[in-house]
Amino acid sequence: MKIKKILVTQNQPDSEKWPYNELATKNNLKIDFRPFIQIEGISLKEFRQSKIDILEHTAVIFSSKTAIDHFFRICEEARVTIPDTMKYFCVSESVAFYLQKYIVYRKRKIFYGKSSIKDMEDLFQKHKEDKYLLPISDSQNQEIHDFLTKIKIQHTRNIFYRTVSSKIDENEINYDVLVFYSPSGVKSLIENFPDFKQNDIKIASFGNTTAKAIQDAGFRIDIKAPIPEAPSMTMALETFIKEHNKNNKK
Repeated sequence: MKIKKILVTQNQPDSEKWPYNELATKNNLKIDFRPFIQIEGISLKEFRQSKIDILEHTAVIFSSKTAIDHFFRICEEARVTIPDTMKYFCVSESVAFYLQKYIVYRKRKIFYGKSSIKDMEDLFQKHKEDKYLLPISDSQNQEIHDFLTKIKIQHTRNIFYRTVSSKIDENEINYDVLVFYSPSGVKSLIENFPDFKQNDIKIASFGNTTAKAIQDAGFRIDIKAPIPEAPSMTMALETFIKEHNKNNKK
């Protein structure tokens, strides 16, 4: 059977120029978005139980826009005023620019990598004496912590938000392809459908940790990204779908 319907297990982007729109138009596909997880911020009471003093730190590391939102939410609820001297290290330029929602961007010390924490090794070495705070989710993997430990950067990890599985109806997974971007999305699928059988459904995976979660769950990965010939998920999907649909005329 031809691939006609794809479900992307995350929120639909606002931009009309999102690559999935082009993918759908070029290949006559129906592409829907349905987040399999929800984000919940920890309460101020929970944060205080961690006994973390934000102002003991001279720099903050942000791995996502969500981390930024919940860091500043906790600061507001705890009535913590962040000093102008605080340094901000972000995994990418887009995450760094998101800081404008909370601070006067041009007046702060902000650093960012291309897309990964490892891009900033030289920057961390130049600011080796700082004490870093790393706001994370309950499901965040060890990669950043391991990297900072390896290069001997003093840092404190603390959970600021958590991922919770969304309630999903069986009709909502009636698609030819399911696209996963996180292990949490895979976990949600299993929690909602303990007896889920993949059969002819194709599963697309973005990133190594997501791929591992899919394989650990006993499912088959049909489409994987990023890979050298397909650095984005939409490129990997398009390559696979063109070949698959060429060989399946119905």
